[in-house]
Amino acid sequence: MKPWWALLLAGVAMGVGAQRFDPNSHVEKNNYQSDEDEKPWQELEMELPAFPKQENLIEFYVSAVATNKYSIDASTLAAGADGVIRYVLVVQTSGGATNVSFEGMHCKEKSWKHYATGRSDGTWIKTRAARIEWRPIENKAVNRHHAALSRDLFCPMGNAIYTADEGRNALRLGKHPSSN
Repeated sequence: MKPWWALLLAGVAMGVGAQRFDPNSHVEKNNYQSDEDEKPWQELEMELPAFPKQENLIEFYVSAVATNKYSIDASTLAAGADGVIRYVLVVQTSGGATNVSFEGMHCKEKSWKHYATGRSDGTWIKTRAARIEWRPIENKAVNRHHAALSRDLFCPMGNAIYTADEGRNALRLGKHPSSN
């Protein structure tokens, strides 16, 4: 025969297991948010930034085989309330050409978007609305700068940086401080 305390523990365990979730419970109801209550994500309106200046450029590492130099204009870096990191990217090719673009990165979706291209006269050409789309960030051998920005600098562990200063710090360090 089992001791009385073993029977008591068994009874308590059965009682705990028998409890059910009460959707009408005040505490549970206040902490519960259904999928229907969640608003769909919407991108904020954006404005074109000032054209990049050489003194604001911070170069970042892409890969050992990259022949281009990749930089972000630190003054244009912004962490939006919509979870999109926006920045001006400057790519200097090994042949001497310079490409300037204004882009956004959505860390949660692991995607990026091209908003505008910089012209040699210091002005922007907006990407046509029909062509602006979110593209997946791919970690490929060639042109992997978006993967480097995402994984190493702006989306540590898949989460967007909270502030532009956090991103500038990551650029200066060459990696996000939370990455190992």
